[in-house]
Amino acid sequence: MTAAPSLPYAVSGVTGRTGAAAADALLRAGQFVRVVVRDPAQGRHWAERGAEVAIADLTDLVSLTRALSGVRSAYVVSPQQYGRDDLFEHADLIAATTARAAAAARVPRLVALSSVGADRENGTGWIGMNRMFEQRLGESGVPAAFLRAAYFMENWMPMVGQAVRSGTLPTFLAPPQRAIPMVATADVGNAAAALLQEAWTGHRIVTLAGPADYAPNDVAASVAATLGKPVDVVVLPDARWPDALADAGFSPAALAGFTEMTRGLNGPHIDIGSDPAAVEWAGTTPLQHVIAGLATR
Repeated sequence: MTAAPSLPYAVSGVTGRTGAAAADALLRAGQFVRVVVRDPAQGRHWAERGAEVAIADLTDLVSLTRALSGVRSAYVVSPQQYGRDDLFEHADLIAATTARAAAAARVPRLVALSSVGADRENGTGWIGMNRMFEQRLGESGVPAAFLRAAYFMENWMPMVGQAVRSGTLPTFLAPPQRAIPMVATADVGNAAAALLQEAWTGHRIVTLAGPADYAPNDVAASVAATLGKPVDVVVLPDARWPDALADAGFSPAALAGFTEMTRGLNGPHIDIGSDPAAVEWAGTTPLQHVIAGLATR
């Protein structure tokens, strides 16, 4: 008699870094995974690795409820679409739809990607969308762990590319010697996969940073060590941010959100330790490993 297959772990956001890392970690652990994608082509790679593929639009309640039904737990993300003028409203729609779908599907537990600073009511720019996500999911009644990640090390990719070409690393973070918590997206995915496999109830808040805090100067030093040549750091003043981001495709609302968030990161307002209810989770990937990979692409 053949044993009934176990229920899958649902993972959304597999076209992004943290979702892909979470799905990969679960598959490597021998777990049954269901990836949630909008386009069947996006699931082909995962199907080849043995994952189940569910097609859903994050703003469509019916398809998302179907994708989240019959799972052990689910990793959910709210992809932020920076080209939209209504990006905050759209993010709230995704958050509300995800919450309603999770409740309708009776998902036992959710792990949701969030950000440090999501405990702040204002003054956080883009992070306000993560706060919306937490609030909507918190109202759903579904047990949820909010994974508040630090500044992604991979955010340095365009600046590292410029440093490789020119020998100068531009940075929005200042001053250049000030270290802040950063984390590799692989560590975010690994933490999400671990939380998905744990049994817990209620709501949890988990902050996630790497093995040390890092400064822009550390990024430049890592690029220099990889290339074997000096790399200078140039801090971009606020007034130059719109020009520096002109090719990023940001809407005016997105640019305003980036500006507010970055100012918060450059001051004491956005602080990984600001929520006493949070539990700390330490990643293991050092900055040097990530930056070396970006510099040699």
